[in-house]
Amino acid sequence: MRRRLTAFLACLFLGASLAANAGPAEDRKALTEHYKQRLPGVKFEDYVLGALALNKDALDQYESIMIFPPFVNDVDEGRKTWEKPFKNGKKLASCFDGGGKNVAGNYPQFDNASGKVVTFEGALNACLKANGEAELKYGSTVMGLLVSYTKSLSDGMKVNVKVEGPAALAAYEKGKTHYYSRRGQLNFSCATCHIDNVSNFVRSEQLSPMIGQAAHWPEFRAGTELTTLQRRFQQCNSQTRAAPLEFNSEEYNNLEYFLTYMSNGLPMQTPVFRK
Repeated sequence: MRRRLTAFLACLFLGASLAANAGPAEDRKALTEHYKQRLPGVKFEDYVLGALALNKDALDQYESIMIFPPFVNDVDEGRKTWEKPFKNGKKLASCFDGGGKNVAGNYPQFDNASGKVVTFEGALNACLKANGEAELKYGSTVMGLLVSYTKSLSDGMKVNVKVEGPAALAAYEKGKTHYYSRRGQLNFSCATCHIDNVSNFVRSEQLSPMIGQAAHWPEFRAGTELTTLQRRFQQCNSQTRAAPLEFNSEEYNNLEYFLTYMSNGLPMQTPVFRK
């Protein structure tokens, strides 16, 4: 009972901090402090593990599986797409600094020219379009495998999403509002599970902290089922009986922008295995 009361008071404090028009840095600090109180045994750098950081047995199993990941051949398909030459002789790597190494952690980015958030998938499609190639369908297996491989080139890079300027801040705030807004027949928000009830179980699944969630996607769930971050958004919407949105929608892109900013400073770990 005391733990529930403490968590409830912490959530009230957190909600007040976020509601007071705090900036992104203040939001992230408030969330970090909240999790320090709620999950005192979890180190900051371990948030990238998600719910695995809360369960040693599950973490041991994960580390054993990752010695020989079951999705290696799938990721190799993404490599083939990445290295396939364009008609003009260039490749996807030509659009990114360092040939695509250690760049994925800088996404999503706010593009002032379009006035919109650009995800890493969006940057890949922009490269294809600029070189006269057909864009890939958002949410498709081909795009998911490509992102799995290209993000692996940034494995270990610290997430470094920037929110600079009024327009970028407005997009961030829209993503934050989406995260804390209740929706669907169950009247849940993202925060209901991952802030208010973090570490609790829903059926057999332990609820992960919000910080670190964006640093390890795509996932191969059950070993081979490819799941991207926005696919997971859709799944969560369905589970709470809310209508899922379209891939690459402005709402989901803003949500990803906000969510990824909260993982700043954590090392990327992509792709990963989850049950």
